[in-house]
Formats: sequence, C-alpha cells, structure tokens
Amino acid sequence: MTKTYSDLLSDVKAEVRLVTLEEVKRRLDAREPMVLVDVREKDEVKLGKIPGALSLPRGFLEMQAESRLPDRGAPIVVYCAGGVRSAFAARTLQELGYTRVESASLGFVRWKDVGYPVELPPNLTDAQRERYSRHLLLPEVGEAGQAKLLASKVLLLGAGGLGSPAALYLAAAGVGTIGLVDLDVVDTSNLQRQILHATSRIGRPKVESAEVALRDLNPDVKVVKHEARLTRENVDELFAAYDLVVDGCDNFPTRYLVNDASIFHKKPVVHGSIFRFEGQVTTFVPGAGPCYRCLYPEPPPPHLAPSCQEAGVLGILPGTVGILQATEALKFLLGKGELLNGRLLTYDSLKMKFRELKLRRDKSCPVCGDAPTITSYVDYEGFCMAGG
Repeated sequence: MTKTYSDLLSDVKAEVRLVTLEEVKRRLDAREPMVLVDVREKDEVKLGKIPGALSLPRGFLEMQAESRLPDRGAPIVVYCAGGVRSAFAARTLQELGYTRVESASLGFVRWKDVGYPVELPPNLTDAQRERYSRHLLLPEVGEAGQAKLLASKVLLLGAGGLGSPAALYLAAAGVGTIGLVDLDVVDTSNLQRQILHATSRIGRPKVESAEVALRDLNPDVKVVKHEARLTRENVDELFAAYDLVVDGCDNFPTRYLVNDASIFHKKPVVHGSIFRFEGQVTTFVPGAGPCYRCLYPEPPPPHLAPSCQEAGVLGILPGTVGILQATEALKFLLGKGELLNGRLLTYDSLKMKFRELKLRRDKSCPVCGDAPTITSYVDYEGFCMAGG
C-alpha cells in the first residue's frame, strides 16, 4: 500500500517519544543531564539556537552521529524548526542504537516566539568561516571555539627558534592578537631554524620580520611588536595585556623572571627549551601545579648549559618543540584536552623518543610554596651568576 507523506510522518511520530518545549526548558533550568541536538541547516542556526545545543544538520546525521554523539545511552533531545525533521532524526538515531532519544514536539520557531532564551552564534564572517572551516568541523572547536581564539591574546617571548613555529601556527589557527618580544635583528645564521624570517629580511628587527610573515599568513591576526628585552621594568606591563605566555627564552635569568611574573600575575606559561638534539616542553599554571623554580630550584653552572650559539642545535628541533608549545596554547585557550601541567615532555630527536616525567609542586618553593619568600622581582643575573 502506497503511503502519503502525512502517513509516513504519523508513523514516525508514533515510533519516537515526543517532549514539549516546556519540559525542555524545565530540564535546562534544572541543569538535568541532556544533549540537545539541533538538526537544522547551518543558515538556520545563524539566527540563533537553544543555549548549549549541538548543531548537527539533518543531512549529516548518519555520517557524524557516531563521532559527535559517542554515548548511545545519554539522554538526547532532537529539535528542528517545527518538529518534523527532528522526528525523522530521532527515529534515525534509534535505528543507530541510541536508546534515550526524544524529539521536541514543536521546534525552535515556537521556542523563540514564547520568549525562551536564545543563544546567538559567533559573528564570524564568510571569509573566516572558509579560512577556519576545518576547525569548525571539530566539535571541540566549532564556531564558539574559533570565536574564543579570535578574541585571545598570546605573548611570545622570543621570535627565534621556538617562537617561529609557535607564532606561525597560532596565527594560522586564528589567535586574534599575538605579541612578540624580541630585540634582535635577523642574521644569516638564524635562517637554519628560525622559519619566521627570510633572506630578504636579513638585518631587519625580528619583530618586524615576524609581522610581515604573520600578516601575510593571516590578516585576521593583530601583531603587536615589542622590540625590547624582557626586564623587571617592563614585565608587568607586558604580562598584564595577554591571556597566556609562550616562553621561547634562551637564557636562565629571563626564565626565572618569566616564572616569577607568571606567579605574580597568575598567567599560565607554556615553557619550551632546546639543546643540540633534545628538547622539552611543559605548561605552568599558577595555583594549579608546580612552577619553573620547582623544576629548577637553582640554575646550572654556565659551563653545563651553553647556548645554541655555543653548542649548536639541529635546525628542525625547535620546529618540533615550538609546535608542541603552540598545541598547548590552543588547548588552554579553548579549554579542551589535558595540559602538560605537572608533566614534563622530553624529546630526543636522534633516538626519536618522547618521555614524560611527573613534576610536583615544591611546598617549600620560594615563589609558589606555602610560605613564599620571593614576593617581588630580584636580581636575576646575579642569582644565576651565583648559581642560585
């Protein structure tokens, strides 16, 4: 017997459980566990959605349900504009093994008409949606996450080996403001590893050279040039203006200054360092784990920690470490994943091995310990010259 569309819709609605918008609102207000799935098209979602809803257009439901809705036993409420597409979507999810699926009896049009809360999507331009399209496909990022990145401010200490890959990938990802602190100029010997720069810009300040590369990569990004060395005199002003610090410093006095400033300002620091063929990365989150002084209570003697200029470095090594730093920065800004807080990741490029070491907060640490003795900036050059 041939069925009409009305017959088919009646059959579907008889097979799925319907829930009123009033009940959905009650559950939201009570913060009951519930996954709201909006199956409208992207153009419809631009006009608003129910707060917290996951956008999964009906045309992609079968393809993306498994990855976007991993828990088949979770309570799921599907809605559309008027209650029709959601009913078909709910039945599809049931066929895919989801056991607690409901369809909103009416849809978003009615939700909005009665004055229930509406969440407007981030105001990304069409050009931004195209540029960051691969980010927008990730549930962990999406339009809301991309808007977070565009509103974020990251301070990079050094536009050299580590700062180069970190800056490029942060800019490509759409971090809205990138501050660069560096007083050096581009030298021929830099080009073996400092990929922000180019032969045509030899002799120019590194912050200017970096700005050229980053603006060419992504015009969305605002590059703030700080052509200076980080000192006790300017660290407060610099740290106050940013959400996160990526540390690509190459000397111990500055690293201790960065650490103390991060504790005083409660600013997280993604730390990276390299030596010949080896590198290490960790993230220091003040108040939630150890600090740099917990890892290195005292600086090593100068002869045991020569610079890259003295000891050399494999050109590609800072690329690996800098990219790991950029990854940590993006995770922090998005609020996703597990940071290297309390963990030190080491990398041996010759053996192609990564190791992870646990770091613990030192209760007697003079800066982050239970009874800190360092509460203002000290003479860091003298501290390191004296071996602590």
